[in-house]
Amino acid sequence: MSRKPKKGYFVRGHFVAEGSELDLELKREMRGEGPSKTELKAQSAELQALGEQLLTLRGDLFEPLDLPSKLVDALDELKRITNFEGKRRQGQLVGKLMRQLESDRIDAIRAAFEVQRKGSAADTLRLHAAESWRDRLIAEDAAASAWVTQFPATDVQQLRALVRQARKDAPSPADARVAESTGQAPRQGRAYRELFQLVNSALAQAEAHPPEVQPIDAEDAGYTDDSRAG
Repeated sequence: MSRKPKKGYFVRGHFVAEGSELDLELKREMRGEGPSKTELKAQSAELQALGEQLLTLRGDLFEPLDLPSKLVDALDELKRITNFEGKRRQGQLVGKLMRQLESDRIDAIRAAFEVQRKGSAADTLRLHAAESWRDRLIAEDAAASAWVTQFPATDVQQLRALVRQARKDAPSPADARVAESTGQAPRQGRAYRELFQLVNSALAQAEAHPPEVQPIDAEDAGYTDDSRAG
């Protein structure tokens, strides 16, 4: 006795049996009844990944999130587990707890990561700027005056002393060539490192406390009602 063929249809070359889970999912999509199973699975995986990334979030950004204690405990446990299978299961638990959070809490987590990402980028730019200033101060006599003009709070005597010592400790051209041939950076003295720290600290302080721009008064700028009219 031959088996009765299943009723269904083909979608992109694949047979979909009527009444099957895939059939119901496709019909829900066609009626616009919310996200499909595939979309829900992708959202679930994204939330689990976001939850696991919380282990890399800075403490000053993590604490204000005020996450549920169950999620915090699950993250602590995830950090301790070293077994691959154990980590996989604990990650799934973190994902489950993440899916229980309200949307505004999820948005706050994403915003915290954005702040951390921008901070990291700003730190990298500042470090490059500090390296550039350090090298310029050592190479050019006029650089010290240019630096003090921009950062008048600098201890000028300390700055000049570090520059002089860094120049004195600088490796000879021969030593620099030997280091380059072995793929290493030339060995620098203590003053070279301290000069970088001084410059980097001043740049960081300037970022944290940018100068205030004072509004220009019309009279101070030499404007009067008559001059504006003309």
